[in-house]
Amino acid sequence: MKVGRLEAGGSQTRPYDEPPRVGVPYRTSKEEAAGNHTKHAEYCHAVREAGGEPVAISLQLGDAELKALTRTLDSYVLPGSPADVNPTLYGAAKSAKCGDADPARERTDYALLDDAFANQKPVLAICYGAQILNVRLGGTLHQDIESELPGSLNHTKDGVPKGQPDPVHDATILPGGELARIAAATGMEQLGDGFWARVNTSHHQSIRDIGHGLRIAARAPDGVIEAVEHEPHKHWVVGVQWHPERPTHEKLGDALSEFLFRALIQATRTASAGTIPTRTTTAARR
Repeated sequence: MKVGRLEAGGSQTRPYDEPPRVGVPYRTSKEEAAGNHTKHAEYCHAVREAGGEPVAISLQLGDAELKALTRTLDSYVLPGSPADVNPTLYGAAKSAKCGDADPARERTDYALLDDAFANQKPVLAICYGAQILNVRLGGTLHQDIESELPGSLNHTKDGVPKGQPDPVHDATILPGGELARIAAATGMEQLGDGFWARVNTSHHQSIRDIGHGLRIAARAPDGVIEAVEHEPHKHWVVGVQWHPERPTHEKLGDALSEFLFRALIQATRTASAGTIPTRTTTAARR
C-alpha cells in the first residue's frame, strides 16, 4: 500500500493500464496514532484486488498538504469508523445515544469530498463514509436507529462474539441507478423492478434526510436506508451502509461487494482518462 505523497505542477497522460490511485483515509485518529491499521488494510486490499492502487491518507495532514495530495489522487474510498458524525454538522443536538466524533476524520473527509465534487472524481463511501457523504451534501442522520425507529431490525453487531462473521439481513436494491446496474451485472435475484440482496450490518446510525443530489438506492425491510447514490448519469458516487470490504459470505465471496469495487475502478479509469499531475518526491507525513 502506498502512503500519500505530495505532488506539484505539470500534468501527464495516465496510461490506461496504470492502476488508478485511490485515496483511503485512516478510519480514526486513534488507530492511526497507534499504528493499528488492520481494519484500514481491508479497504486497501479490496481496492488492490479490483485493480486500483490504494493510497493511505493521514488524518493529521495540514490543509495545504491535504490539498496537494488530493491533486495526485483519482478517486476515493471513505471507510467506516467507530466514531459518529458530529450532529452539529447537520444542525442537531447530540442525543444520549450518539457516540464521540473524530474531528480530524470529519475535516479530512470533507476536504476529500469537496475535491471529488469539484473534479468529478468517483467516490465509494462505506458505512460512516456514506453517512458523512450525506451530511456533507446537507442531509441528516438518525443518531441511534433502535431508539429513534421503534420496531426496526438490529443493525448492530451487539451480541456477536469477537471474531465471528457480521450479522446479515435482507435489502432491496431499487431500480434505475448505478447500484441496480451493478446488481444486474452480478446476476442477483430480481425483486419486482429491483433486486434482492443479503448485506452485512454493523451500524447503529443511518441516513435520515437525503442530501442534495442523492437518491435512495437500497433499503432494509424496516425502511432503513442502506445505500445512496448521486443522481444517475451524473457523477459516480455510491454510498452503502454495509461493508463490501468484508464479504458477507466469507468462504464463497460476495459478488455484489466485489463488483462495487470493480465498478469504482472502472468509473475512475473513465473519469481520469485525461491528465494527471506530475509526481514529485516529497513524502506526506503519516
